[in-house]
Amino acid sequence: MVSGIAQAIAHGQTDIRDVLAAVTPGGGKSLLPVIMGAALRQAGKIDRICWIVPRDSLRQQAEEAFVDPRWREALGHSLALRAAENGRDLCRGLQGYVTTYQAVAAAPDLHLQEFRRHRYLLAVDELHHLPAVFDTDSSTTAEEETSWSRSILPLLESSVARLLMSGTLERADGRPILWLPYRSPQGARRVREIDFKAPGWAIVGYSRRQALAEKAILPVTFGAMDGTASWLDAERTTRWVDALSKAGENTRDALFTALRTGFARSMLREAYRSCREHRARRRAELKLTAGREAKGLGKLLVIAPDQDTARFYLDTLRGWMPRDQSGRMARLAISDSRDAHEVVAAFRLRPEPAVLVSVAMAYEGLDAPEISHVACLTHIRSRPWLEQAIARATRVDPHAGSYEQQRALIYHPSDELFERFRVMVETQQGTRAMVKTRRRQQNLPFDRTSDRDPEIIPLESNATALRFATVAPGPDFGATARDQGDLPLTPSAAEHHLRQRIGQLVAAQVIEDEDNNLVADGPVGYHTYNAVLKRVMNKARSEMGLSELEAAIGWLERNRLSDHLHLIAGDPQYRWSSRRKTRNALAPMPKAPRRRSSATQ
Repeated sequence: MVSGIAQAIAHGQTDIRDVLAAVTPGGGKSLLPVIMGAALRQAGKIDRICWIVPRDSLRQQAEEAFVDPRWREALGHSLALRAAENGRDLCRGLQGYVTTYQAVAAAPDLHLQEFRRHRYLLAVDELHHLPAVFDTDSSTTAEEETSWSRSILPLLESSVARLLMSGTLERADGRPILWLPYRSPQGARRVREIDFKAPGWAIVGYSRRQALAEKAILPVTFGAMDGTASWLDAERTTRWVDALSKAGENTRDALFTALRTGFARSMLREAYRSCREHRARRRAELKLTAGREAKGLGKLLVIAPDQDTARFYLDTLRGWMPRDQSGRMARLAISDSRDAHEVVAAFRLRPEPAVLVSVAMAYEGLDAPEISHVACLTHIRSRPWLEQAIARATRVDPHAGSYEQQRALIYHPSDELFERFRVMVETQQGTRAMVKTRRRQQNLPFDRTSDRDPEIIPLESNATALRFATVAPGPDFGATARDQGDLPLTPSAAEHHLRQRIGQLVAAQVIEDEDNNLVADGPVGYHTYNAVLKRVMNKARSEMGLSELEAAIGWLERNRLSDHLHLIAGDPQYRWSSRRKTRNALAPMPKAPRRRSSATQ
């Protein structure tokens, strides 16, 4: 469908410029910008492509979609996008760039100037994160999202064509979504509906039933675990529920307690045991010897309520594993971790780790078909969020055997709100955005997050029952699964490797020249030779594109930097940076504060 629309636009057969694809995760929406971008650029309708994603961890997946050799061959394209930071020359000689909502909001003029210089196809991923700019809200999250919308709106207005993708056409807060065409509410009904016949628009989607019929996604088996919970409320009165499924107005406090006490440990244990048994069966089917890993065995994704609890879950899981395996088999990906993006990438593309614990980083847009089990240990209960979460396991894994052999198993607390979500998954197709009325104070809001944690002290909780039910997942966009084998280096990864190579070559010349006394004016250092290289190439390597980095490596392999020291003689910028580095090197280390003895405290 998107391919046909793109071809019609390319050949001037339609006045459509906006394509809205209602695509829940797991349906291959990452291929849509490739399909549309290849068609429009081959026809000369656009110069470049910009793909905006909601999270930094998704930029690599966007790059991979354009370098996938199978799709390059099928579509006959040679386009490449790079994951760009906010700096000069966003594309660096390539056909476009990938950025994030946050990056655009941090430097809106930079991106707008780029759009005004070139004809762009703008692809916006997970559009439902962007509320219409005329809506305001006092909450921090709403203010942040509105700032994203205000920064991205000029790019939408300046682009030649637009591809807008989302897993849901509604927001949990009921606000309209940026740029979408809505019908005017009729009569007393306060319902917003997408105008499917809006001029200049093409709206495509793929129903859950169709996707399952074509075996493009997996059906989901829900494992609902019930249990008891007790806690101290704000007045330090002991409260309890005999079953989460019957907690009523105490659901929020009961969930908060259950996810941080014994109930969570029991549910985590059940999900871990089930995944381990599944992997053991797959290893037996593949006849793998002990210690040998392979793709298609199945993996477990654990979604925690907060970062502290995520660390506790990780320690718990590692305690159940052999000591020599725990460090590499179970990993943590949270925003406070420096290596979070590397951990997510390894979880996606390598046999290990087999267990990933995260909070929000890995639930949306994570393209990891090996996920077979999800432990949804979170109190978030909005339909869009939960659809994103369960869809992590609905991707068809080309390495996991036949379609009938694969499974998507979701463990979750058996509370009233999750059950309500399951009903919504079965009955709603994501084509309406209801304007929700304010709820009474005693009712738990059916939203993504609460303003703050309840003022309670969790005491204990216990799991009491586990039941399974298989239902179809949310609306998705059918597409054949993509092989997650080794892909060519993405542009940003290639740039990183080339910069490292340049650094190694510069450092090698410094050592060689110092050891052989080849510099008559005394010892020089890495900073000096870097400054020489910058003058030779007329650009810092942090600003170079792929071809420029390759040229710099070729120059270093044929020339000595010591022969070009005259280029920085009398250079005021080099003298200033050298003096600064010298001062920093000679500055005395700060003394540790003297500890007072207990007698003086």
